[in-house]
Amino acid sequence: MLSERKENVLKLIVEEYIKTIKPVGSKNICEVLNCSSATIRNEMQALEEEGYLEKTHTSSGRVPSEKGYRYYVDHLMKPKEMNGQEVLNLQKIFNNTQLELTDSISKSLQIISDMTNYTAVILDNKSSENKLKQVEVIPINDENVIAIVVTDTGHVENKTINIKGSNLEEVKKIVELINKMIVGTPINEVSSKLEFEIKPIISNYIMNYETIYNAFYNAFNNFKSDNEVFVKGKNKIYELPEFNEVDKIKKIVNKLDEETLSKIEEDSEGINIYIGKENELDEDLTIVKTKVRIDGQEKTLAIVGPKRMEYERVVSLLDYIKKNLGG
Repeated sequence: MLSERKENVLKLIVEEYIKTIKPVGSKNICEVLNCSSATIRNEMQALEEEGYLEKTHTSSGRVPSEKGYRYYVDHLMKPKEMNGQEVLNLQKIFNNTQLELTDSISKSLQIISDMTNYTAVILDNKSSENKLKQVEVIPINDENVIAIVVTDTGHVENKTINIKGSNLEEVKKIVELINKMIVGTPINEVSSKLEFEIKPIISNYIMNYETIYNAFYNAFNNFKSDNEVFVKGKNKIYELPEFNEVDKIKKIVNKLDEETLSKIEEDSEGINIYIGKENELDEDLTIVKTKVRIDGQEKTLAIVGPKRMEYERVVSLLDYIKKNLGG
């Protein structure tokens, strides 16, 4: 843990940089903490040496590092109280009985995106809710079959599988094993069971099992990643000053497609913050995520923004939605 004075210096630098996106000098800190300039410079130098601050080439001031943001989030920030207008805007949605639940969530995220100027995402985590009910295969020709996967919620997926080097009877044996051993398994756990329970069995009596096994493994993995994604304020992130370089904007744009966003499913409880290299999208971004269960369906709510994010505000807003729409 840092000393109290170092914590105060780091907190002030993080919060000032979040507001201004300008390196913070010792003069700003001296006025608040009522310390000499030399004392503050020494503390800033120590924080830099310990990896909590970074010095830019264009200024004598410092900016927070990822380690600095992480310390701030874990030890220094306090959720910011929402103002009356924010509460009123969200309550209008929650109290509107004419809105479908999905519409309530969507409109809530739109409000958060507008309030923060960040991108808001809702991910419908189908794979954790769907359980395998049945697998069937339909032959197309000697080398290809269609594998049909049916879940207990009525969701159906199909995939063409090439069985060259094997035969239909061997495919049917694998399907029979799947239906016998792993029906009732959540879709997001099927691949693991295929690997550790089905594969050891079929490898003993099917000569060319790898081709068929890999085809089924890939089919279930594709199903697992087939989450429904709703994005609000996608363009807002491009308007932030840290993303004003063409190459950086292109990189971020490519990361904010639905296929990539579908991977940000949250497994942990509570509200969790992934800064820079900690997240699945990009080291220049922060993702704040929470998992909610609404009408028996599990969803991930996420806010995507810069590392220079208004953490206190975003956490408060997500917490408010979580408490009002799910748990």
